[in-house]
Amino acid sequence: MTTLVYKERAILFADVADSTSIYELFGDKAAASAIDGCLDLLSREVTKWQGKVVKKIGDEVMAVFPTAGEACEAARGMQLAVDALPSKDGFRLAIKIGFHFGPALERAQDFWGDAVNTAARIARLARRGQILTTATTVDWLLPSQGSAAQRLDAINVKGKQGAVDVFEIVWRDDVEKTQAAPAVPRHKADAKLILTLAGSKTTFPSDKTSLWLGRESSCELVIAEKTASRRHARIDRRDGQFFLVDDSMNGTYICSTGGGDVLLRREQLLLRASGTISLGIPTSGAEFALHFSCE
Repeated sequence: MTTLVYKERAILFADVADSTSIYELFGDKAAASAIDGCLDLLSREVTKWQGKVVKKIGDEVMAVFPTAGEACEAARGMQLAVDALPSKDGFRLAIKIGFHFGPALERAQDFWGDAVNTAARIARLARRGQILTTATTVDWLLPSQGSAAQRLDAINVKGKQGAVDVFEIVWRDDVEKTQAAPAVPRHKADAKLILTLAGSKTTFPSDKTSLWLGRESSCELVIAEKTASRRHARIDRRDGQFFLVDDSMNGTYICSTGGGDVLLRREQLLLRASGTISLGIPTSGAEFALHFSCE
């Protein structure tokens, strides 16, 4: 019978950003080669900082470290290594990282538990070029590492009571930390976003902070527009407000009621009142337009 070990570990997830666009731009063979090379680069940084690669899943590496400090140094090393890679046809590879130090279960060289769930959730929040972690993890860092941590926001994590404070680790030496602004009152937590697609109406789930839009079946809202990427865009809920975030090749169009189309390319926009969203094509020509209403 396999022994089950329960111990505090630092769990790190590192994803290749915009992998869908990489496949669409360069084709399956070249894209797979570039992503595999990037994952090998990340794996070397894991080993360098006393970590162990648990698994590679598609465009993602999951790693475990004995301490939060070693995970932090590995994350910074990963970003620096990928940032030094040459561009290809004007496109630069980038990664996004999330890590958390906490209790985890180990069995048969795999891990489960709070640290894994939290690290995975934090990694999904990260954008290209970002390293995100939690306040409790920052408490375990050395002073020199903690000084590079900047608080971003508090989020709800499934399985945890109360919000989790999220911090960004600044890894570029030439980037000055932004001074935090004074706290402002949060927006009402019970704000609703009603989404209508092909006559089917749904409300943004209260237990989620993000919904993905795209052609891929894993998306919460599958939109079969020919111009849509597999995972094209997402809607994030932050402090009671909803943001549309583009993560595609063709861009995302949004038309607020009474206004004209706005094209987002790797950008985000606050959703106000009501309007229409289309993936990769102006709203007037979309076959599968998504209508939204903020209440």
